[in-house]
Amino acid sequence: MKKRILFITATRADFGKLKSLIRAVKESNEFEYQIFGTGMHMLAKYGGTIKEIPRSGFDNLFTFMNQVEGESMEVVLANTIIGLSRYLAENKIDLIVVHGDRVEALAGATVGALRNILVAHIEGGEISGTVDELMRHAISKLSHIHFVANDKAEQRLKQLGEDPDAIYCIGSPDVDVMLSDELPSLEEAKARYEVTFDSYSVAMLHPVTTELEIQFDNAALFADALLESKRNYIVIYPNNDSGSEYIFAAYKRLQKKNNIRIFPSLRFEHYLTFLRNADCLIGNSSAGIHEAPIYGVPTINIGTRQQNRFKHPSIFDVPFDREAILSAIKQSQISKSYPACNYYGLGDSAKQFTQALKEDVWKVSNQKLFRDVG
Repeated sequence: MKKRILFITATRADFGKLKSLIRAVKESNEFEYQIFGTGMHMLAKYGGTIKEIPRSGFDNLFTFMNQVEGESMEVVLANTIIGLSRYLAENKIDLIVVHGDRVEALAGATVGALRNILVAHIEGGEISGTVDELMRHAISKLSHIHFVANDKAEQRLKQLGEDPDAIYCIGSPDVDVMLSDELPSLEEAKARYEVTFDSYSVAMLHPVTTELEIQFDNAALFADALLESKRNYIVIYPNNDSGSEYIFAAYKRLQKKNNIRIFPSLRFEHYLTFLRNADCLIGNSSAGIHEAPIYGVPTINIGTRQQNRFKHPSIFDVPFDREAILSAIKQSQISKSYPACNYYGLGDSAKQFTQALKEDVWKVSNQKLFRDVG
């Protein structure tokens, strides 16, 4: 029988990461795929991005509403565990694939471990600020198989006691899409989203859950800097972590400005086109660390959310300080293009992923053992 692989997706971001992998499995004659869609995908406030999954050519989709606005992260985690457990009670799955550091990924790894189902974690071994790093490492420890983006991530998983034979360095899967020739033109993207300006920057600010006491002030300062810079911006909503309400409050001052367009979400390919042609990316999104350097687009990385992440000449790290942010905006315009970065792969992650599925991963035992370093 064909092996059944379940992909769990909860956000516009992780679907972009998983997209090329799902497509590769779909096109294979050896496997069957299913998708468990939940999280922010299901919330109308964030654009109802669940609809992007069938639009991308995927059926086999099960949707689960794991939250209403305002529920705490631990409640969302509990809800997701219950929903996924009930789904698996009715559907036989051989491998669960999760990505990154969200609570839905933690739920997937937890349920898989407790049900003796193999779990594969995409992009484990990365480090960052806030609670995300704790979540990512916890997911790795509950997972049996690891598809990492780079050699440093692989080394960190070995330090965590993971089996070297269960770690596959395949790069970041979204690079497959980023470097493809299937992206829309800038003219098509601008027409679809009614963006009228030619020169612009992309702005994305997310809550820092370990700094909630200063989140309101930081969000207000970010909005002030965008307004004072008088540049054009494409602003994308934050994720729905605790503290997002402060960012939404700050963004009210950006509404109805001729030089600013605000979106709950963008289709992944259109977002990449906007990013590739942007003057810079500003905020604290991981896109400034992962995706922007691949296109040679400067990043103004603000605050601690991406603390200790990969460094590149195109990344300007600044604190939440008005003058520092405005200075970085000016500095980023001096050289708008930097050498492309291949730290996160060459665009062949899906090929390496399916090769591992065909050859090795089914030999991995669901009884994990800690591997001492040295």
